[in-house]
Amino acid sequence: MKQPLECLSRMKYPGRTLAVGRDLSGMFNVVIYAITGRSSSSQARRLELEADTIWTKPTDPEVLQKGNVDLLIYPAVILSEGLAVSNGKQTSDIDVRSGHSPVRVLEEAMKNWAYEPDAPNFTPRISGCILPSNRAGLSVLKRAWSGDSLRFFYEIPLTPGKGKLLTTYSGENTDPLQSVSGDPVDLDLKEPTVRAMAEAVYAALRPPAGAEDFRVAAACVFAKASDMKARQVFIINRRERT
Repeated sequence: MKQPLECLSRMKYPGRTLAVGRDLSGMFNVVIYAITGRSSSSQARRLELEADTIWTKPTDPEVLQKGNVDLLIYPAVILSEGLAVSNGKQTSDIDVRSGHSPVRVLEEAMKNWAYEPDAPNFTPRISGCILPSNRAGLSVLKRAWSGDSLRFFYEIPLTPGKGKLLTTYSGENTDPLQSVSGDPVDLDLKEPTVRAMAEAVYAALRPPAGAEDFRVAAACVFAKASDMKARQVFIINRRERT
């Protein structure tokens, strides 16, 4: 029998994860964001809701400084008339109010961005949006062998109980890490509440017995399809749930 979130649970190290979709009832649009980290600086973070934004915030500023702070601290999810999500500062450039299609919104937002400058991994920038028009999209910016940025954009159907998922890495715990390849992955969104969905994602990232736990945080947003300003947020950090 297929396990919930099997596509995520079979990954040894996904890096950062995001998904867009719709809950099983069809009433709520869903955004998921999760972080796993191998380095001490990456693990020295938490997710925190501040006003209408879910931010990555430091838990230990001194440890965080050992990494690239510019890549570690950013608005992960912005809640407005629609929803914007990404694994970096590019979230702020996703204008869900523009009136364009989701692919055009993401194309415009990503035009001045490239993959992350974190050699030798060259982490992809993964991003998504759900617009007030109830249309959704995902994008990936990744490094080509030439050093150029490859850009992929997808319009995602919002079907009850279904979503699409992106991770920054292929799922193998290698050095250097291998960037994600292929199209966004199908995701079943069966959990009935925002908390249950966040818990399911966090549980899917649990390592096998005896393996190192790379989990940092997971967050889920349920926004009413009829009024996306009516929303619920649940966040799980290593030692707390809010």
